[in-house]
Amino acid sequence: MKRILLSTVLLAASLTVFAQKKSDKPNIVVILADDLGYGDIGTFGATDIRTPNIDNLATKGLKLTSFYSSSPVCSPTRAALITGRYPRRLGIDHVFFPESFTGIPAEEVTIAEALKGNGYQTAIFGKWHLGHHRQFLPLQNGFDEYYGIPYSNDMQGVVYLRGNDVDSIKVNQKYITKTYTNEAVKFIDKNKDKPFFLYVTHNMPHVPLYASPEFEGKSKRGLYGDVIEEIDWSVGEVVRALKKNGLEENTLVVFTSDNGPWLIFDIEGGSAGPLRQGKGTTFEGGQRVPTVAYWPGKIKPGTVYEDLASQLDLYPTIIGLTGSQKTQTKKPLDGEDISPVLFGTGKRKGQEFAYYSNGIIEAFRKGDWKIRLPQPDTKINGIIIVPATDTLLFNLKTDIGEKNSLLKSNPEKAKELLTALTTYQAKIGDTPEALVQRMPSDDSHIKKRAERATAKKNGK
Repeated sequence: MKRILLSTVLLAASLTVFAQKKSDKPNIVVILADDLGYGDIGTFGATDIRTPNIDNLATKGLKLTSFYSSSPVCSPTRAALITGRYPRRLGIDHVFFPESFTGIPAEEVTIAEALKGNGYQTAIFGKWHLGHHRQFLPLQNGFDEYYGIPYSNDMQGVVYLRGNDVDSIKVNQKYITKTYTNEAVKFIDKNKDKPFFLYVTHNMPHVPLYASPEFEGKSKRGLYGDVIEEIDWSVGEVVRALKKNGLEENTLVVFTSDNGPWLIFDIEGGSAGPLRQGKGTTFEGGQRVPTVAYWPGKIKPGTVYEDLASQLDLYPTIIGLTGSQKTQTKKPLDGEDISPVLFGTGKRKGQEFAYYSNGIIEAFRKGDWKIRLPQPDTKINGIIIVPATDTLLFNLKTDIGEKNSLLKSNPEKAKELLTALTTYQAKIGDTPEALVQRMPSDDSHIKKRAERATAKKNGK
């Protein structure tokens, strides 16, 4: 009897050790909002939108106040985030549309592919926007599971895909956020004993805006605020699922946005807070995005990092944290492992960042200084959104809103940045011709929706 009991105890101990080994690798959760403004989250200054769950991640984790997306529009940003490379390297300079025939290049090794090669379960629930033909979809790019809409929710052919196949052509957009959240929670429950990479990519708050009945009409900022409060609820549900399964202390959670707010839609377009301009521009409001990171026991609560970092850093950081170096891309990366920033042991070494728009560098940052090269009028359907500007020079440490150009008083600093930009471009090297189709010349649908949003604000 004692031998049987001893054997049972040894077997149980072996199983426990085996289970622990399976969970030694950290889980990674990246949550990406669409067109979320810097001023739309409580911890980043919003007073009329309640975001307790996201705020809690910042309070108990790390808030990054100078964190950048790689593009002021969505497809290039998404390509850069999952490859760690400037979208120009991939030839992805513009937004994909249902009529596009191209997508993310097959030779790129995504985060999902690198982690999958290291024993991770991988999933994306939400907006993909990197090509809809079979070879470009998530399952062919390292993800084990996919459920979501392949485009923005304002484009034709809004459908739900399950893997490579259409699951439903009837999409009630009021429930998009809830649908993605339910899929994410089920994935966590199913893979609690395996290391996983979960990528939740919300379609909201990209216009048109929709919130479920439980959230509609509840915020002080109208429908836009309702949408953000539901996204905040979703973040809370994901964290609760981690806690329920005992995974919270072995999981890095990152919340960020693909670019800034689409200000042309006025009250339905979000707020850049103290930043200048928004989506579609290389001013700070277009690419500096609200970002927090959370990992109990690893990230010191209440940490604030004010120096430059970017979504390009997520790839090398995740690769390093998960020990997936053997399966990562051999191509040059444009970010760096910012684990020292997460854990409070150091700063990001690189101090440079190139602001790309339509495949062209429009601005460049080094340290606290940013130079913006001369730009023509930015137009949508013939309407000037941003007037033409000459060369501008800003100290972002003292002028986050880019209100006062210091070019005349600091010509030597401008020369220094231009020289640094030349060196930086040489390091990036030649990049391929753009693979994606340019945005349609007829932007009337955008103009009409913006006019309706303005009329709604004015009570017409």
